Amino acid sequence: MLRVLAPTVAIAVLALACLSCTGGAETVRLGTEGAYPPYNFINDNGEVDGFERELGDELCRRAGLECTWVTTEWDSMIPDLVAGDYDTILAGMSITDERDELIDFTQPYIPPSPSVYLARAGAGDEVVTGTVAAQVATIQADYLSQSGATLVEYALAPEVVAAVLSGEADAALVDLGFALDSMAESGDGLILVGPEVLLESGVGAGVREDDGWLRDKLDRAIDGMKEDGSLNALIRKWFGADAALF
Repeated sequence: MLRVLAPTVAIAVLALACLSCTGGAETVRLGTEGAYPPYNFINDNGEVDGFERELGDELCRRAGLECTWVTTEWDSMIPDLVAGDYDTILAGMSITDERDELIDFTQPYIPPSPSVYLARAGAGDEVVTGTVAAQVATIQADYLSQSGATLVEYALAPEVVAAVLSGEADAALVDLGFALDSMAESGDGLILVGPEVLLESGVGAGVREDDGWLRDKLDRAIDGMKEDGSLNALIRKWFGADAALF
């Protein structure tokens, strides 16, 4: 489970309410990791890039919000949101019952997709019961902790892949989109093995539980992108023609 900090957001909420009263556009800080391609990553110019950068900018445009991007470490993402360090999470975060107890989510902006096992080329399905790597504080790590495999956790998703390539881990359990991106980066170094595992209900934007106004604005913007087909087009751009669509 992720660590939880006590909410300290009253001042931030009042400030946003005052902005609404003046008729000016609310300023919203979008929190992401910047280390989970193709969802989000830091490009050669040192800027947040990827699917969620394009998505977040478009959602803000449609919702009439002034938005800025903030990067933070994955395992402190929910506590930092609750503490008011930013206003929403767009970071490839799967919607789960456990997370929904701590924060609210918008509707999914990516449909449910399976988690898959990555292994070195030539490996067989038996490696999924060996030493399996996952990123800390993820649904994959939670699943592996009860699977009978030996779980090894890493702070960053790229470190999970590096552990497989170096032989520190026999396999890794990761999101399908990240797996396909990692396979493309590795050339012929990585393959999919074993079964697919469905662990989530889609990926959504996380907001604080008292930020219903922001959740509603984002939901309406996501609805609009689904209705006009632009969300599916963006998913295909970043995840390929075979990606699950709405």
